[in-house]
Amino acid sequence: MSRFPIVVTAGLLLLCGTAAAQIGNPAGMGADTRMSEPGVPAPHQTNNADRLFAQLLAAGGMAEVELGRMADGKAKADSVKDFAATLVRDHSDANSKLKDLAEAAKIPLPEELHPDHQVVRDRLEKLDGDAFDVAYIKAQIVDHQKTAQLLAWEINAGEDGDMQRFAASTLPIVLDHLRKAQEINAALTGAAVRILPEKMAETKSKP
Repeated sequence: MSRFPIVVTAGLLLLCGTAAAQIGNPAGMGADTRMSEPGVPAPHQTNNADRLFAQLLAAGGMAEVELGRMADGKAKADSVKDFAATLVRDHSDANSKLKDLAEAAKIPLPEELHPDHQVVRDRLEKLDGDAFDVAYIKAQIVDHQKTAQLLAWEINAGEDGDMQRFAASTLPIVLDHLRKAQEINAALTGAAVRILPEKMAETKSKP
């Protein structure tokens, strides 16, 4: 099992709480950035990080919804079906918000699956039952790790304040998806789950 949640999650969550101090990213402003006041970029001012973030997140969000709908029809385990339904709901909402932000900032978003996501979809379409469940959940673990890192990057490196705030509010949701995916993977495959320090303390205190 990936050690991502144990090693990195605390740092990512800390970013959520400190995002306000990063809004506007003075170090990343373009020379032609218009200011609403000294040191504060006018709304919808974007840098390269904002534009790449929006395009990559849109591609990932589109895949989450499409694969989630596939899992609703193909998954065997109720836990996988429920998880897929959660992803369809949460990512559809995030996709809608991102689309509005991108339109305001005049950032074109992809309209078709990225080739990497197409490969995953094609592979999953050939699987059924337990094999589908395990492959789908493992793919979700990888995708949510990447998405969490992308959101953290936007919080630190973006210039568009609205996109940074969107990233900060979306990050805890993605981390929760990641945690649930790993728990389901452990139940499906018997993979070991590393106990967090506070949970170890609770375990030791029990008779």
